[in-house]
Amino acid sequence: MKNKKRASMLTTLSISAALLLSACSSEQGSSSSSDSKEPAEKENKLEEKVVVYSPHGKDILSKFEQQFEEKYQIDVEWLDMGSQEILDRIRSEKNNPQADVWWGAPSVNFDQAKDEGLLKPYEPSYSGSLAEGFHDPDWNWSGTSQTPEVIMYNSKELSKEEAPKDWDELLDPKWKDEIIIRYPLASGTMRTIFSAMIYRDFKDSNDTAAGYEWLEKLDANTKEYAANPEMMYNKVAKGEGKLSVWAMPDVVMLKENKNYPFEFIIPESGTPVLTEGIAIVNEAPHPKAAEAFYEFVNTPEAAKILAEEFYRIPTRDDIEGLPEWITNTEIKSMDIDWKVFQEHSDSWMKHWDENIKSGEKEIKE
Repeated sequence: MKNKKRASMLTTLSISAALLLSACSSEQGSSSSSDSKEPAEKENKLEEKVVVYSPHGKDILSKFEQQFEEKYQIDVEWLDMGSQEILDRIRSEKNNPQADVWWGAPSVNFDQAKDEGLLKPYEPSYSGSLAEGFHDPDWNWSGTSQTPEVIMYNSKELSKEEAPKDWDELLDPKWKDEIIIRYPLASGTMRTIFSAMIYRDFKDSNDTAAGYEWLEKLDANTKEYAANPEMMYNKVAKGEGKLSVWAMPDVVMLKENKNYPFEFIIPESGTPVLTEGIAIVNEAPHPKAAEAFYEFVNTPEAAKILAEEFYRIPTRDDIEGLPEWITNTEIKSMDIDWKVFQEHSDSWMKHWDENIKSGEKEIKE
């Protein structure tokens, strides 16, 4: 049944916005209209479905699809694709929006969408639990999880004492051919880490020279640029390289779920911490259902599921009983102007690709 639902999604999305809105207006909420209903549900009169674009993958999307449909009897249709692909698709659909909710992307992607008028402001009921940095000032998007970037090492090859403690220690010649890195141009995580290394000096000097020199030294120590994350995981796990740099939640998940010999170090000088977000698409065909879904996947119960089962660190500050790997980890966040990343990251990465990267180290799929 669910396969049929996915197969029919593109056909459904091709219906004109006018027909969708007409259908929406004829629908009443799927729940009973008894006096015991919550006032918000009675007022909202949710539409018959909600369309979600997300990079979160089948496991997360299927779980929350099932739970939301059970609670509201509203059909959830989702499309799983990369964050940049979602942004490009929503741009192409600007004059005839097909999605209701965009769930999952770094804040810089949402800021781009905001600047292009693609998002509808919505301040959620739990807004008081989000610190200032975890939402757009005008509530065009709000943060759902945060992802610190870390130094990952093979714990069978290195002890905690031997592993690098900060970014600059990765440049020590003793790590030559011991570092395996995910190919940065295809990876939001790696683009963020590399951009952060340039930004450290750029923020004061407005000059990229020191950052580019840092990347050149890292390239000299890098054994391979893996074409995809799985290749990088496998090579580090086998000891073909002892080190990498990657997202902390993934390192914990690989250790606990797949028994990979991985541990991590949070760099002492600070690390970039990505904020993943959620937003409602401007002129969404099913706006009330969109708001209901937005709220549903950000409840304390949802945040705990995402933390315990999918290794996401919540942005809400009122979630209790989180796993120890979250509560016992002190994260020193780099002070980053994400607008600078938004403006310069593409040109920085192009320079790295054309002038710094050792081409023979890149592994093709």
